[in-house]
This record gives sequence, structure tokens and C-alpha cells, in this order.
Amino acid sequence: MKKNLLTLCLALALGVTTPLAVQATSTISPANISIAPTISTSTLQQLPWQPLVPPVTQDVKLTAQSPHIAQGNVDGAVAAFAIPADRGSLEITLSSLVSDNKLFAPSVLVLDEQMRPAAYYPASYFTYEKAGIMVSDRLQGVMKLTPALGQKQIYLLVYTTRDELAKSTTLLAPAKAYAMGVGNAVPNIPDPVAKHTPTGDLKIKVVAEQAMGNIMIGLIQQAPAAAPVIVGNTTQPAVSPAPAKPAAPVLSETENYFNQAIKDAVKAGDVDKALKLLNEAENLGSTTARQTFIGSVKGKG
Repeated sequence: MKKNLLTLCLALALGVTTPLAVQATSTISPANISIAPTISTSTLQQLPWQPLVPPVTQDVKLTAQSPHIAQGNVDGAVAAFAIPADRGSLEITLSSLVSDNKLFAPSVLVLDEQMRPAAYYPASYFTYEKAGIMVSDRLQGVMKLTPALGQKQIYLLVYTTRDELAKSTTLLAPAKAYAMGVGNAVPNIPDPVAKHTPTGDLKIKVVAEQAMGNIMIGLIQQAPAAAPVIVGNTTQPAVSPAPAKPAAPVLSETENYFNQAIKDAVKAGDVDKALKLLNEAENLGSTTARQTFIGSVKGKG
């Protein structure tokens, strides 16, 4: 598994397109809008939309008393959030936590200010993350959105489907996770299985940052398949972004620091940290960090 992870990270660093990139596509376009759920406007308007003002982290328990939707393939408790659209780009991390070997498999429909579909994240977008010291096993995904100017808020609807209720998620046995963490031989024992349920425990984290998001919410624009799809209604024309200014040469001491930190992170098996260091170094103008990362991953693999 670790070797496959390193291979995937290396492919991303080299700019190789994999089938995963297609599966992770979350924006609604003329080609895939039909796969988003159809929920009546009256149902959406009647939901109790919970305000989330970033930065915020919120625990949400979906129970039999929570709002429910049973329309089409949507079936089960739902969580409805209203987020201010004037805080810049938004990074939203949604986690669904395993409890008693039960799990809510989330999908997310993003709506613009007029409650029109703007982005769709199917359940397959939220991937299994094994338990850590402070967090349990979970399904988790990060969504990056940029509300268009002039809107007051956008909406996130979290729901599950009949298809997902017929499925389950295989977890990593705690004894295996411990053995992997300390470098021991992994025991040959069965992994527990979490049944998907119409209720569950969610955690949502919302942070705002200018020029961070990659899906525009609130504008209409024809875009090629590889570009972010912009959805909504406005009379303002789309404006092309200004060309990026070339980064100033980074100091040699800074370059050396990041290169060594990337090597150390890969050696320790923390590829996520190495990727973050790579991005930070290149934002500062590094010309060697990517090659250092690639070389370290190849050596690790």
C-alpha cells in the first residue's frame, strides 16, 4: 500500500494524469449534470440551513430526528449548511466518523445563492482514512470553492443514497494499524467492516482564504472539460486572470532547508508533509524542490 501511495504521489509530482483524476472530478458540467441528484426546490427551501461562519469546526450528529430526504436515490438524514459568500475562497473538510462499525457515506451537493446546483461530490469522492491518535476511522474529503462576487451565501447539502446504503466500508484492524505504525510484522487477521447507515456522525471544518478555491460558485460560463466549471446567473462577463508574476529567486539557505526537509519527510514515510513542503518551496521560487521530491520518492520506492 505504501509503495502504491509513493507511486501515486510521484505521478502527481510529474504531472501524470491517472484515472483517479477523472473520478475526483466534482464540478457539474453539461456532460455530467445528469448524475447530480434532483431535489425539489420546495424541499430545499424547507430545510433548516445551519449557518457556518469560517473559520469554524462543527460536529454534527445525524439521527432519526434529523431532517430527512427521500427523493429519487437520496434517502436518509441530511445536514444542510449555509456559508457566507463574502469571505473569499473556501476550503471545506468533511469527515464522516465510524461509530460501532456503522458509517454514514456522504455525498455533497453545492448550491449557489439561488439554490441552483453548482458542484457535486459523490460518495466516491470521500475516501477512507484510518484511525489516528485523536480521530477515529472515517470517510473524508476536501472541497475547495470560490463564491462569485455579489452573493451573500452558498449552500452545502450533505446526504446519502440508497445505493450507498446497500454497501459497506472495510476498515483497518487496530492491531494491523499498530503494527504498521511501529514497524512490526502485520498480523494476518480479518479487518472489521462498517455497514453504511442513513444516520451517523459528521465533522465539518470551513476555512476562508483569498485566491485559494478552484470551483467558482455563482456564474455561468462555458468551459473546457479540464477547467473549473462556473455555474449560476450573472450579467458580468468572465474576466481572465492576470498572468502570474515570476517568483523571485529563493535564497540558497532556504532552498537547502526545504530540500532537506522534503528528504526527511519522505524518509519518515510522511509523503503528505513532503508534498506540502514541495508546494511551499515552489511558491517561494524554488527550482530544485520538485526534483528533490521525485528523487526521494524513487529512492523510497
